[in-house]
Amino acid sequence: MKNLLLIRHAKSSWDDPLLSDQERPLNKRGKRDAPAMGLMLKEKGLHPDLILSSPAKRALKTAKLIAEAIDYPKKHIKVHEGIYEQGLDALVELILGLDHSLDRVFLVGHNPELTDLANRLTGAGIENVPTCGIVSITFDLTHWKDCALTGGQLAFFERPAKLKMDAFNEETLQDTDIIGT
Repeated sequence: MKNLLLIRHAKSSWDDPLLSDQERPLNKRGKRDAPAMGLMLKEKGLHPDLILSSPAKRALKTAKLIAEAIDYPKKHIKVHEGIYEQGLDALVELILGLDHSLDRVFLVGHNPELTDLANRLTGAGIENVPTCGIVSITFDLTHWKDCALTGGQLAFFERPAKLKMDAFNEETLQDTDIIGT
């Protein structure tokens, strides 16, 4: 069984118009959402064998914040040029070339490629992977090179906004329970 988690970089800053696209950092919301999504992954018991990241500053920072939240050594994050503005086919080739000994891989990148990749591998019809959204895809395979042939199953699609709503609902329920006692 293989598990691929597609993680779109967290919300980035547009404050400095002189920065190149690749150099844009995370904004305040991005710096908040990435660790929260990492904690969600930790709670689900999802620890990667490898984290691959785009070289763009916002993607790499997202990867590092998630790595920190799940206790994955930041020094083991692999930066791969093929994740940044290389297109859908480059991402598919990257996945097909993963070592078969890796069972779970996190790939931190950009849209529209991540949304397109999620749909290509699952047929799920996802409209958009929002910033810091995570799509988990499972493959009933032993080799990554076969994943494009058989496709995978959508395991979950999480978004920071959903986590906030879930936390709000839990808090509301707890408040209701307190009032009701």
